Amino acid sequence: MAQALLEALNLQVHYGGIAAVKGVSFAVEENEIVCLIGANGAGKTSTLKALARMIPSRGEIHYGDQRIEAVPSHELIGRGLALVPEGRGIFARLTVAENLAMGAYHREDRSEIGKDFNRIYALLPRLKERTSQVAGTLSGGEQQMLAIGRALMGRPRLLLLDEPSMGLAPQLVEKVFEVIRAVAAEGMTILLVEQNARLALEVCSRGYVMESGLITLADNSTALLADSRVRTAYLGE
Repeated sequence: MAQALLEALNLQVHYGGIAAVKGVSFAVEENEIVCLIGANGAGKTSTLKALARMIPSRGEIHYGDQRIEAVPSHELIGRGLALVPEGRGIFARLTVAENLAMGAYHREDRSEIGKDFNRIYALLPRLKERTSQVAGTLSGGEQQMLAIGRALMGRPRLLLLDEPSMGLAPQLVEKVFEVIRAVAAEGMTILLVEQNARLALEVCSRGYVMESGLITLADNSTALLADSRVRTAYLGE
């Protein structure tokens, strides 16, 4: 395996006396899209939050050539690690344009930020139509697009996506995954947490299955889609 952009070693997350993540190890290579799949409560969101340093954890987290366990979450944005959280987490009282601008708050290359607005609006034309609209009045699908667009405004090297299809109508889910495919085609490295296992595995090159805080399966997506355990537990077959 090539040098990983992200590597977790014996990652553990506890909430009081409850172990949500029980010592998982995995890696994501540069320009790769990898997914974590599993049922509710498996520890997927806790894993992403730990990687983004939003919650305390134990174990090692390597990003690029550095360990980042002690790095505050707000500093990771400037280092190119961005999280699109479960539930979108947009600034509901700000406009679409203001939300996107917040994604670039740490950047100093002001002349390039305007270009990125155009790039995001080309990728997500619905946001261009809604640029002056207050974000809290957008539909759920539009808010998800905005959350992704805001993260992309930071020009991340690694994008962590937490349940991007949650609560969306099927046609909007497909649109979100079109965006994920487009961003991945540009060379973005992505770690995707997604309950819709089939969609996740179809868009990713490799996957990890989490159950009760542990990684129980790891393989390329084709093999996981064909695995009888995955098909029974997560593909409804």
